[in-house]
Amino acid sequence: MLDHVFISVSDIDRSIAFYEKTLGPLGITHAVDYDGRLGPAGHPDLKGFGANGRVFFWLREGTVEGRAAHVGFIANGKREVDAAFAAAIAASATKIHPPGAQLHYDPRYYAAQVRDPDGYSVEFVYKEWQH
Repeated sequence: MLDHVFISVSDIDRSIAFYEKTLGPLGITHAVDYDGRLGPAGHPDLKGFGANGRVFFWLREGTVEGRAAHVGFIANGKREVDAAFAAAIAASATKIHPPGAQLHYDPRYYAAQVRDPDGYSVEFVYKEWQH
């Protein structure tokens, strides 16, 4: 099980605004900022997002390799997938695939996928058998 993921973004303020809007329907919020000067030499400043007392998704300003990462966020139902997708599109995401069953994986795998402003693939996923 993963504890956290960092992605580098080209415009930290734009990305914070994007993810605040996009992840809100999933109950994931901008939870904490970390001042890199408090860590070891060269540690980046971080903007952390999380839910239920855990911070697990972090943004840092830096070199973008948008096609190098895909991040899937858990939704607690099809409505959350739909809401996160709509929020992402409204926040300037580019559609990869709209909400729907992902039959190539499993008929109970319901998801939507977008590209964020830096080109990262972001998916909102509800897997019926995991709830």
